[in-house]
Amino acid sequence: MTVMLTLLASVSALGLQPATPPEPTEREPRPEREEIVITGHLIEGLDLLAGSSVVEGVALQRNLEMQVGDVLASVPGVSATSFSPGASRPVLRGFQGERIRVLNDGLGAIDVSNTSADHATTIDPLTSERIEVLRGPAVLIYGSQAVGGAVNVIDRRIPRNIPQGGYHVDAIGQYSSVNDGVSVGGAVDLDLGSNFVFHADASWQDSDDLKVGSYVLARPLREEVLATAAEERAEGEFQEADELEELANRKGRLENSGVEQWTAAAGLSYIGDRFEVGASYSIFDTFYGVPLRPGAEYAEEGHGGEEEEGEESIAIDLRQKRLDGRAKLYLEGFFEHALLRLATADYEHVELENGEVGTTYLSDGVEGRLELKQRDTDGWHGASGIQYYSRDFDAVGAEAFVPPNETSQWGIFTVQEYQPSRLGIEGALRAEFTDVRSDPLGLKRDFTAISGALGANYELGEDTTVGINVSRAERAPSAEELFAGGPHIASQSFEEGNPDLTIETSWGGEIFLRHDGPSFAGSATLWTNRFDNFIYQAATGEEEDGLPVFAYRQQDADYWGIELEARAPLYSSGDFKLSGDLVADYVRAELADGTNVPRIPPLRIGGGLEAEYDVWTGRIELEWVDDQDRTAPLETRTDGHTLVGASLAWKPLGKDNETTIILAANNIFDVDARRHASFTKDFVPLGGRDIRLSARLSF
Repeated sequence: MTVMLTLLASVSALGLQPATPPEPTEREPRPEREEIVITGHLIEGLDLLAGSSVVEGVALQRNLEMQVGDVLASVPGVSATSFSPGASRPVLRGFQGERIRVLNDGLGAIDVSNTSADHATTIDPLTSERIEVLRGPAVLIYGSQAVGGAVNVIDRRIPRNIPQGGYHVDAIGQYSSVNDGVSVGGAVDLDLGSNFVFHADASWQDSDDLKVGSYVLARPLREEVLATAAEERAEGEFQEADELEELANRKGRLENSGVEQWTAAAGLSYIGDRFEVGASYSIFDTFYGVPLRPGAEYAEEGHGGEEEEGEESIAIDLRQKRLDGRAKLYLEGFFEHALLRLATADYEHVELENGEVGTTYLSDGVEGRLELKQRDTDGWHGASGIQYYSRDFDAVGAEAFVPPNETSQWGIFTVQEYQPSRLGIEGALRAEFTDVRSDPLGLKRDFTAISGALGANYELGEDTTVGINVSRAERAPSAEELFAGGPHIASQSFEEGNPDLTIETSWGGEIFLRHDGPSFAGSATLWTNRFDNFIYQAATGEEEDGLPVFAYRQQDADYWGIELEARAPLYSSGDFKLSGDLVADYVRAELADGTNVPRIPPLRIGGGLEAEYDVWTGRIELEWVDDQDRTAPLETRTDGHTLVGASLAWKPLGKDNETTIILAANNIFDVDARRHASFTKDFVPLGGRDIRLSARLSF
């Protein structure tokens, strides 16, 4: 709270010289003003030199999933952790966990999804307006750990515009056959008069076990289980052999993969000519099953004192309560405005074993950022600010794999752009001071991380731009990487931290070519990252408490990759238009000892044909994913797959209205598909054939 008051006082001091910018009257539609760091046009007025990808409108509705990672999985350079239908985080350029930031309107999600793949992200795509994937030098303003980039989910919970006509309503509903899933959500913005706007939204989603296209177990693991069954049968252990064969031959349904999720939020803003101020309160609640690793068993004391064994059932019951605040003050002189964003969250999740509480995770977090946006001066503009983050984490239970710990972090940053003509230059600098401590262990670590990035682009012509970015970023190890030490039942692993980890340093480079013309639009990007003291989680081959041991280690590493994207009109006649698009991405990552970095996505190529006629849009798409046989020690290979989908969208109120009804079919040929980036890919496949009907109403 002291931090919040300090930042608020800073904005109050800046308010001594407010300005009145020219604006439309309060009842006219108000265009979005340029915003540094809050909405991820990262930054409107600053040209994200490495580009960004945006999923919104029909594309967001067509790709809607419960978790943001699965929504973005078809974007170039993006995969997903896909731990289970209830927990999936984005993977950017092969980076996941601590090396990307998942943001809600420019501030962190303030959950613990970055600490382990089994933890859900507390952001609901169902109530979002758009989702942005951000890259380039300016991403440093979100944190030095955003090596792979950032994902920013935009909603309207703190209104920034007075709705035209006095109100705005959005509603959406969806049914999915692959899990008998039902999703409904709605949002309303009301003009209360006197420049006050009220917002409310809510959502509810429920799904059963996921239907899958083939065997539940991946081919290599299934062959291993069947071989073990044959050995048991040869030794006369017929019951054990029968159980193993039954396990290997399970198909069609992923047990214990259902999800129940609901959200609710309310917000209020004052939107004046000299300043804006608003706040929102939200609740995110989810209950989801965790599919079991083959052979996972529990042993517990029976009533008669005998040990009973059986298959264990694991679920996670998670709730986050979050309070957000936003204040913007228009200034005179060198600075155009000051912008303050604050968020505090109370997070709790319980890992249930056979319906009983096993371990409870508690996390209280605060994040705040104060930014000063400069006025444009002869092609030079930018923003500078300070950021604060703190987290108080505790785990209660016999199987708490991380001891209680506290993290506090201060950051100072600036991002500047100069573009007097065809040449544009962008630079960013960030200093970050992190304190991580665990009192029960008697350990405390302090880190100072200095990061910087520089980029340039040049307009070769009216529609073509070429550019280059270089960066050096330092990342402090997280509390989990430092202090973990125990069984983690939900991820079905025994995790070992390393309190001696040092700062991780990455050296990055990127070149890109972009063209955006009437007959063709596309981009090509080649990037690389070289790491000193790269922190990673490696399988050791050992077992503790019957669980495989994964230990945090550190050595140098090299990443490189390529991303391609193209779209072109193919035919046009009157109201009929036919276009095609193509995407491809590839990542290669090696450690200094010559072994491969684990969980790196393989080569992927996708394409689609889209036909538009008046209020109708039809689309057919294909995604081919190569085998991944460049595996880390003790990591299994992943077979490739080809997914085919089709959709038909109808806008009954006209093509300029957002009201849309979509009928879609995903994985039409019901193939077995798995993401190599997933920790659970050997026993948690992607969904099989899925017929979806969704409707969105907007007025």
